[in-house]
Amino acid sequence: MEQQQQQLLHFCDSKHPLLFDQNDRTGRSCCGCQESIYGPSYYCTNCGFEEGWYKYRHHKSCAELPLGLHHPLHPIHPLILSPYQIDYGKQIQFSNCLLCNESRNQYTYRCFRRDFNLHFTCASLPLTTMEAEFHDHPLTPFLKSCTFTCDLCGKEGKGTPYLCHLCSFWVHRRCASFPRIVKVVRHKHLLHLTHSSLEFHQPDTQFCQLCVQKVDTRYGLYYCSRCEFVAHLNCAINSRNKEDINLQEFKDVDEVPELNESAGSATYEVKKSNIKEDGTQIVEEIKHISHEHDLKLTNEVPINQICDGCVRAILPPYYSCVKCRFFLHESCAKLPPKKRHPLHQHPLNLLPMEPSKCFRCNACSQFCNGFTYRCEKCDFDLDVQCSLISDILTHEGHEHPLILSYIAHQQKCSCCSNESYQVFRCTSCEFALDYKCATLPHTTRYNQHEHPFTLCYRREDDSGEYYCDICEEERDSKHWFYYCEDCSYPAHPKCILGEYPNYKFGEVGKCRVYLLGYFNLGQKKKMEVAFFNRPGLMDLTVGLVIVSLYSHNCQNQSQNFTMAVNKPNGMILKCQKKQRAL
Repeated sequence: MEQQQQQLLHFCDSKHPLLFDQNDRTGRSCCGCQESIYGPSYYCTNCGFEEGWYKYRHHKSCAELPLGLHHPLHPIHPLILSPYQIDYGKQIQFSNCLLCNESRNQYTYRCFRRDFNLHFTCASLPLTTMEAEFHDHPLTPFLKSCTFTCDLCGKEGKGTPYLCHLCSFWVHRRCASFPRIVKVVRHKHLLHLTHSSLEFHQPDTQFCQLCVQKVDTRYGLYYCSRCEFVAHLNCAINSRNKEDINLQEFKDVDEVPELNESAGSATYEVKKSNIKEDGTQIVEEIKHISHEHDLKLTNEVPINQICDGCVRAILPPYYSCVKCRFFLHESCAKLPPKKRHPLHQHPLNLLPMEPSKCFRCNACSQFCNGFTYRCEKCDFDLDVQCSLISDILTHEGHEHPLILSYIAHQQKCSCCSNESYQVFRCTSCEFALDYKCATLPHTTRYNQHEHPFTLCYRREDDSGEYYCDICEEERDSKHWFYYCEDCSYPAHPKCILGEYPNYKFGEVGKCRVYLLGYFNLGQKKKMEVAFFNRPGLMDLTVGLVIVSLYSHNCQNQSQNFTMAVNKPNGMILKCQKKQRAL
């Protein structure tokens, strides 16, 4: 006679008995704990069928949980086993566990009289002592739910704290797991967790060097006694600030060796050099990794040329190619091949950008086609200008030193009102400066205007009316702007520098093109196109407007393209080098 299959009536659905499976290999999630099932299980044949398997399944141990229990954390009432959420008609109540203080999709033991909840996995945890790295004595769980203030993070909590009976030290269970020592990207020494005002001999007003917000020194913090570097607990262990190293290798030292930026292969090979009378070596000719030809040092004043490294106006001394329009500041040619930066936890490698390609800088969020300091692992890029700024900035646009603040929510720049996750903040006032404004050139030129424009930080007069003389739109008097004092000519930085100030357009022998948008030509194919209000390599027959379509070699046979841009006769593009139509 065939043996009857073992069955179980489950508390969640007493109408459908669960059938026993001695060796369940489905890997389905258990409805009780959400872990995968490999072994004895119970399943229901009436509650869903998917991919050849019944969906409603439990581990044998989860299906056979006792329906009620008495727990030392809540001895006055029995706890009843309940599902993850209970529908009371108008309101669905979720189970926030009083032990782990989390809401998870698993069965929970509840006291409905006192709104006391314990995940069944937490209810089964042995209530043993905990050895915290930063405290000399073991921490014992307090076997009663209560409201308390954590002596480490300073926040009020409700639940079961851990305490040191010798020190009367109360902490959240999560806070008890903070490491004793951490290493952050922004500081060369290890930081030690300090949780007593007796150990911290500094003034009461301290600022976290990572978020530039005040630190309450009555509670826990990370601290370097050698440099008076202070950081919030959560800021120091955050992945954006914590350095990715094995601290076990440095347990007997207090300083982690810094990256040698000059180590490894150089970015250029010296082809020709001279020694001055004072013994200084002058490198007159180099072969740089970013260019196929040799580059020669020159001190001549160029006319409207752009550096291919930092994408800023060329000033002497600089290296140039005699065969094509390639220029490098002497300082850009000597940039280190590797470097550390306070915005990233891994070393960054210097890479020249390939023709017709670009990247978005992770600091200023602007597109650039110059050199990048890049982390391939994290797809992280910095343009040259942003890579040169350290975490402490002195800027002539503000009277106080500024400290880099890198946090999880966006902060508003005082100079343009744009929002960014990383800004430079002042500890003396509410001033904040983002990377885009911090890297604005102090002086620049605009089209055919005869005088240079200077970056101004305060309104030019007390008229109360402030406009941009280029776009003729109103300016915010609190924002930075460019100004020609000779002509009393103010303008927005965006109007002066253009939409893409970190792009260099054009090179000899090739018409460089950057695909920035789509332009629909009706029946013709879509062409990617971008318009700019400054002269460049390619221009239209009417006006000076750069149009980006594709790359072409000027030695090839020319081709004609006509574009309809809401003009009756269209416009024809020409290659500026050969004056041939494109």
